[in-house]
Amino acid sequence: MAPGALARLLLRRAPTPCLARPFAAKARASRPPQEPELPSEDDDDVAGGEVAAPTEGINKPLAEVLKELGKRVPESLVKTRIEDDGFAIKYIPWHIVNKILNIHAPEWSGEVRSIVYSSDGNSVSVVYRVTLYGTDAEVYREATGTASVDDTSYGDPVQKAEAMAFRRACARLGLGLHLYHEDAIDA
Repeated sequence: MAPGALARLLLRRAPTPCLARPFAAKARASRPPQEPELPSEDDDDVAGGEVAAPTEGINKPLAEVLKELGKRVPESLVKTRIEDDGFAIKYIPWHIVNKILNIHAPEWSGEVRSIVYSSDGNSVSVVYRVTLYGTDAEVYREATGTASVDDTSYGDPVQKAEAMAFRRACARLGLGLHLYHEDAIDA
């Protein structure tokens, strides 16, 4: 895939609204599998519109889905957050992760497995499960995310913990995993 092609694909506006089936649907397509149409190099629609994700059914073996998710995410989609101690953390916003899953694994499903407040009430932890379906198998990964109940700068603490757990579960499937070991590669 050409540099920036995934970014343009994620930002391309769909010609018509597309209603997707429920995430966990396992319907099999009767026609031959088709790859999502990638934008040409001349495509310059960055208006922030929705991408029509393929929803015809499961059409790839799980190994192919995992291979696509394991590719580096373009730097233009990666955000950086500065922690209170001045440490910079790179991350992919949850909605971008969601779009990437819709493109490469349209039959994925996700669910909050638990929400637990700490005994002192200062933090909340969420366990999230992401399941991928292929023509030959399915796999899931779970992860946790924790947020302080006092930190309400960007949404409520449960939303933050859920988004963190979702991104981490996706990283365990390979999506954005390079961000977790980038320093080791660059050294």
